[in-house]
Amino acid sequence: MPARSLMFSGTGSDVGKSLIVAGLCRLFANRGVRVVPFKPQNMSNNAAVTADGGEIGRAQALQARAARIAPSVHMNPVLLKPESETGAQIIVQGRMRGSAKARDFQAKKRELLPAVLESFAHLKADADLILVEGAGSASEINLRANDIANLGFARAADVPVVLIGDIDRGGVIASVVGTKHVLDTGDAAMIRGFIINKMRGDPTIFSDGMTAIAEKTGWAPLGLVPFFPDARKLPAEDALGLRDLMKTSTSSSETKLRIAVPHLPRISNFDDLDPLRNEPGVTVELIEPRHTIPAHTDLILLPGSKATIDDLAALRSEGWDIDIKAHVRRGGQVLGLCGGYQMLGRRISDPNGIEGAPRTVNGLGLLDIETEFGTEKTLERVSGRLAHSGASFEGYEMHVGRTIGPDTSRPVLILSDGRSDGATSPDGRVAGCYVHGLFTSDAAREAFLANLGTEGGITSYEAEIDDILDRFAEHLAKHIAIEDLLSLTK
Repeated sequence: MPARSLMFSGTGSDVGKSLIVAGLCRLFANRGVRVVPFKPQNMSNNAAVTADGGEIGRAQALQARAARIAPSVHMNPVLLKPESETGAQIIVQGRMRGSAKARDFQAKKRELLPAVLESFAHLKADADLILVEGAGSASEINLRANDIANLGFARAADVPVVLIGDIDRGGVIASVVGTKHVLDTGDAAMIRGFIINKMRGDPTIFSDGMTAIAEKTGWAPLGLVPFFPDARKLPAEDALGLRDLMKTSTSSSETKLRIAVPHLPRISNFDDLDPLRNEPGVTVELIEPRHTIPAHTDLILLPGSKATIDDLAALRSEGWDIDIKAHVRRGGQVLGLCGGYQMLGRRISDPNGIEGAPRTVNGLGLLDIETEFGTEKTLERVSGRLAHSGASFEGYEMHVGRTIGPDTSRPVLILSDGRSDGATSPDGRVAGCYVHGLFTSDAAREAFLANLGTEGGITSYEAEIDDILDRFAEHLAKHIAIEDLLSLTK
């Protein structure tokens, strides 16, 4: 019997689509349903590597985990990775297919629909239920032509839609009802029900609001979901909520370790920070533009970047290069991950114009290494041990650079196949490596924090993520009419 399916679109970005789909994936998986997540088109620099060496949005990897299945490139067949304010790299079924400006991409979407439908059919062949996540807002009628992310996909694949609104940001009645009124008749007919997310306080206060939306739209009210505080501990999909996430980690009066992270314009794979910001006693502070890096910082962490050379220029324009070097002179430590690792070296070369015009720029000069961008992208899941402690880790590589130099003789990681990764300065204060996801491994995170002088036990990150997914699934089961929702599937 072919899989049934249901799509979840939103009134806007960051209304909780990704997490609701993840929670429902766990709910149905716990009931023995073979449930699979799917997002036709995603835009995010937070990506994950699949077992077959492709890349998908990080949210789909979390949803696959919630569904208790391995992530596949078919779960997110089109991934856009922003490279500038107006352009993005295009990943199709896990592989890079070039770049395009935003306006040019609108014309390319028709060409990508066959791949999207192919991936959807591939997943349907081995599932009971497909939960589809839309992208951005369902009401972006200016982008409706050739749409593959929201109602364009829903109509092409004949998938019913549930609309999600966020009451926490205000104006939710207008945003849901307004969506109905701006859509054409055919698109509006695809939406069968709605969920209101992130309710704080007494839910009975909004009972009249639910009734009003149902009357004005004709859509079925499926649930009013109370705010779930621990959702902030799950990996975020994009940078929209990053600032708020980091604010929650700076309020503790029992901070033992302060980590400062410059907020670079093209920050990527920032889920590397999640296991650290969730750790009791560790404060991860996101340093915004026009702010200096605090002198009381213990560690400066330079995160991944989708445009390393441009982000390095942005770092310098903020004066953060001066702050970083002063921090090292005071005896502080610096860690670079992927693009951040490349920035720490003496030189970065881009002879093939991977990040724009061919050029060579000077790095921060804190590691005696040089990086050259190649044309082949490394996408690989890896495991091994930390060189200084022997603690085990699992993670993934996602980069186009090759880094060499004297400081690589003091690697950060020893991979299970015998290769080494990373470099360390002679005094041990500055280090970097290419592997993402390093700190999700409890042993590696514990050894890393101990090296920074933090004593005591740590949380079990992976166990905590699974516990949150289970509790969130129970939360949704209490507040969403699950049987009514299932009756909408097709």
